[in-house]
Amino acid sequence: MTELFGGIYRGRKVLVTGHTGFKGSWLALWLRELGAEVYGFALPAGEPSHLGLLQLSCRSELGDIRDLDHVKRFVNEAQPEIVFHLAAQPIVRRSYLEPIETYATNVLGSLHVYEACRNAGSVRAIVSITTDKVYENDDQRTAFREDDPLGGYDPYSASKACADIATTSYRRSYWPPSEHGRSHHTLLCSVRAGNVIGGGDWAEDRLVPDLVRAAVAGREAIIRNPQSVRPWQHVLEPLSGYLMLGQALWNGQRELARAFNFGPDLDGLLNVEQVVKALAEVWPHVRHRVERPVDAPHEATALMLDCTLAHEQLGWQPIWDGDRSFVQTALWYRELHEHGEVLSRAQLAAYVAEAHACRLPWTGASA
Repeated sequence: MTELFGGIYRGRKVLVTGHTGFKGSWLALWLRELGAEVYGFALPAGEPSHLGLLQLSCRSELGDIRDLDHVKRFVNEAQPEIVFHLAAQPIVRRSYLEPIETYATNVLGSLHVYEACRNAGSVRAIVSITTDKVYENDDQRTAFREDDPLGGYDPYSASKACADIATTSYRRSYWPPSEHGRSHHTLLCSVRAGNVIGGGDWAEDRLVPDLVRAAVAGREAIIRNPQSVRPWQHVLEPLSGYLMLGQALWNGQRELARAFNFGPDLDGLLNVEQVVKALAEVWPHVRHRVERPVDAPHEATALMLDCTLAHEQLGWQPIWDGDRSFVQTALWYRELHEHGEVLSRAQLAAYVAEAHACRLPWTGASA
C-alpha cells in the first residue's frame, strides 16, 4: 500500500481538515495505510463516528476553521507538507436554517486554512474540496465542465461557489503556477465531486444515512424527491483522484493547479428511487415511502458532471460502477448493524486490488 501514488505519502506530514467527517475519515484511513503522518483539524465527531470506529493513529486537533488564530497555531506547529481541506458545513437544508454559519465556515474557513498554510511555509501542495453544486444549475440536464459559470441557489451551494472563487483568487495572488519554484513553492487546486456514498456516513438529511437510520429503527425512510438525478459514486473514487492530485502537485506539476471534476460514468447517474431499490436488494431492511412536502426548500432535480479533464490530464478513472458502489455501501452498514464488523479497511484493500488489476497509473502497475 505504501508504494501507491509513487510512494510520496510514506513518512510525509499530511494535514486533513474535516477528518472527523465522512469523507475526511476515509481519507485519513487511506493516508495512514499509505504511511503518512496524519494531522487532523476538525469539529468533534458525532455519534456514531466512522473515525472512532477506525481507531486511527493520528494527531487530532479539535477546533473550528472559523477561528483563524487556532488554525494558524496548529498548522504552524504541525508544519504539514501536503494539505487536504475538507472541513465545511455540507448540508443543503441546514444551510437554509443557518446561512451565516454556512457562509462563514465555507468561505472564511477556507481562507483561514489557506492563510495558515501561507504563514507556515512548509506546505507544497493543497487540495481543496468543494462540491459539484458550485455550478449555476438551470436544471437543463447538461454535464457541467470546470469552466462553466459558478453560482448556487441555496446558501450551501452559493457559499461553496464563493469559496471556489476565493480559492482561485488565492492561487492567482499568492501561489501563481507560473511563479512556482521561483517566488513560492506551493500549488493549490480545487476539486468538485459528485454525490458520494459509502459506509460510515451518519450526516443529517442525506439519503443513505437517512435510509440506514430508518432501517436500524425498523421503519420506512421518507423520500422527498424520488426522481432527482445525481452523480452517485463510492467515496473511494474521488479520494483516489484527490490523492493523485496531491502527488502531482507535490511533484511540481503546476499545470494541474486548477479545478477538477470527479464523478461517475453514466451508470452512476441514477435517480433517488433507483438508489433506494439498489440498496434494498443487498439489505432488505431498507424501506421507504415518498412524501413531497409542499413547503420544501429548492433542490435541483438534476446534476451531472463532465470529468473529461480528470480523465485526460490526470489519468483518473473510476473503478466501481453504480451497482458495485451501492452493494459495498449496503454491505458496510449491514455488517456493522448485524455483526459489529467495520469493513472499511477490507473495502479499501479490495478497491486497491481492483485498481491494480486495471493497471491504473496511481497503483504503479505497468500499462
